[in-house]
Amino acid sequence: ISSRVNVSNPALKFLERKMDLPSGRSFMQVLCEKYSPENFPYRRGPGMGVHVPATPQGSPMKDRLNLPSVLVLNSCGITCAGDEREIAAFCAHVSELDLSDNKLEDWHEVSKIVSNVPQLEFLNLSSNPLSLSVLERTCAGSFSGVRKLVLNNSKASWETVHTILQELPDLEELFLCLNDYETVSCSSTCCHSLKLLHITDNNLQDWTEIRKLGVMFPSLDTLVLANNHLNAIEEPDDSLARLFPNLRSISLHKSGLQSWEDIDKLNSFPKLEEVRLLGIPLLQPYTTEERRKLVVARLPSVSKLNGSVVTDGEREDSERFFIRYYVDVPQEEVPFRYHELITKYGKLEPLAEVDLRPQSSAKVEVHFNDQVEEMSIRLDQTVAELKKQLKTLVQLPTSNMLLYYFDHEAPFGPEEMKYSSRALHSFGIRDGDKIIVESKTK
Repeated sequence: ISSRVNVSNPALKFLERKMDLPSGRSFMQVLCEKYSPENFPYRRGPGMGVHVPATPQGSPMKDRLNLPSVLVLNSCGITCAGDEREIAAFCAHVSELDLSDNKLEDWHEVSKIVSNVPQLEFLNLSSNPLSLSVLERTCAGSFSGVRKLVLNNSKASWETVHTILQELPDLEELFLCLNDYETVSCSSTCCHSLKLLHITDNNLQDWTEIRKLGVMFPSLDTLVLANNHLNAIEEPDDSLARLFPNLRSISLHKSGLQSWEDIDKLNSFPKLEEVRLLGIPLLQPYTTEERRKLVVARLPSVSKLNGSVVTDGEREDSERFFIRYYVDVPQEEVPFRYHELITKYGKLEPLAEVDLRPQSSAKVEVHFNDQVEEMSIRLDQTVAELKKQLKTLVQLPTSNMLLYYFDHEAPFGPEEMKYSSRALHSFGIRDGDKIIVESKTK
């Protein structure tokens, strides 16, 4: 720079500062654009209140941003933080920050943002190429107040995850989906604060890897393993209880489980209440009714299956169904649960098959004068058609015929069958009933 240039010029200082930033759009640049009054007018409601903090002297954004406490800046091409003083001035009240699907590849830039958002509890960094840099403990320390962290599709290494766990003492929820994990690397220290772990859509096939999650997260309440290819739960029952002593909910949706023994293993989790088991190979051969009832009967402590509450009535129906389902199976193939339920309900006979289709014909008595004739009549025909059928028997033309229906069990008298187009089944005619024929000219 020439000596004739005034180095105290504010514009020059701004340019120098801009030259120090990585190429791309900064967090502050995107923040200014999205939350300017023109793009983000005043709104009311939780998390949407306008916040106009005092800004640094000479800030070009002074008194211009309407910032809610929940900032959504996904898919904005952000590569760097920008001016940290301005972040601190404008984001002091922010509690949730969504930076997913940006171009952040340097943990130092993430740290610059987060360290200036002191109230931050939720942070979404999904689909940022952060695997290109190493997360140092000094950077991770700036995340210390975060309680919910989303790293889906970030390809974050287990080394990075361990660093985060060491520096986030209050972390309660962690999302590690779509990260191509085939193994789990166990941390040297346990994270007792974590209650919920989403680790779906990876490739964790062996139980030896899943059990490490129980070692690392002993307070885990909810474990979502959907869309992994876990092929079996290979663990002694007493060991399962020690590994996941607080697990209340587990999702094994679209896992590779193929054995009823794996379903029975779920009873070893002492606090388990909710299970998701849709789309597993084991259940494919069964009908929809069989799938649910057989699973409900095997899991007596589970109160919610595949998102639906299991009522007391449904449980009893399922357990009775289970007994009848296995009643004719050879003893060596009968599951242990069958014997438990026999003790509870006794041995149940198969349900009688009841044909609920409407009766198609009936044997009735036809009374005419002093004659009684038993005959079978079709119930799908009309009164007019019945008259034609009786014409030869009673020797009367149909136009001179009166018909009455008498139900042998009803307390009422005969009912005149006066509408020629009425179908016989609508009278409720059954075997043993009477049809009385009289002549109009009698």
